[in-house]
Amino acid sequence: MLSYRHSFHAGNFADLLKHIVLVEILDHLLKKDTAFDYIDTHAGAGLYDLRSAQSQKTLEHSGGIARLNFADWPELDRYAEVVGSFNKTDAVNFYPGSPSIVGCFLRPQDRAWLFELHPQDYQLLQKNFAGRKNIRVYHTDGFDGLKALIPPRSRRGLVLIDPSYEIKSDYDLVIDQVAKAYKKFSQGIYAIWYPVVDRNTIQRMQKKLINSGIRNIQCFELGVMPDSREHGMTASGMLVINPPWTLMSKISALLPKLATLVSQCGSQIYQCATLVEE
Repeated sequence: MLSYRHSFHAGNFADLLKHIVLVEILDHLLKKDTAFDYIDTHAGAGLYDLRSAQSQKTLEHSGGIARLNFADWPELDRYAEVVGSFNKTDAVNFYPGSPSIVGCFLRPQDRAWLFELHPQDYQLLQKNFAGRKNIRVYHTDGFDGLKALIPPRSRRGLVLIDPSYEIKSDYDLVIDQVAKAYKKFSQGIYAIWYPVVDRNTIQRMQKKLINSGIRNIQCFELGVMPDSREHGMTASGMLVINPPWTLMSKISALLPKLATLVSQCGSQIYQCATLVEE
């Protein structure tokens, strides 16, 4: 299905969690001079104008990035720096997607591989990274691209997987593809985003990952209201395989504050858990 476009959702509360986790992982990878590869299986357009018709139609960013006053969040200085680099004023009119965030971290020795199937978003993605020699953009299925690229030549890497989950089978497909990738590249970092629409589906997804034999898995969730099948996405999560050793302490300290910021019900809704020990 090619109906999903992230331009309707850019900068929402789910992006806050996903991209804060992403920045923390990237900072960790940069601590070594050796090169790393970044693989984004569902890259989207890469950069989003929050004043666009799509964004203004849903106004989801008003419950996410628009609530975040970076002056009050010194612990998010690196994330603030990245977002600010796409805006000429303190107002956040342009929000970077995962590919653009990663583009701010890449050194000459690092490489990024971006996959997007939606024809319009692929064209935008290609335009946004024209001239970046160490960033490759492909109009093909991201899981096929993942199979072809691992293990990466650098033997260091981060794989981000965040499909739309418009098709219910995607929850199983994601875990199947990660399990296959892990067998070929067990030392890589895998970050898997998921929406919480139906809690039973997420529990089955997590159980399947736990039973896959993969070690060292952490889970982080941020929500705006309690689980409910009547309100669409009430929370979102990140599953991280082989996380940096500092990730749990950093995100667990941030999530209570973030949960207060985005809450639509007056309660803090978040989770931090180790699903499988190292």
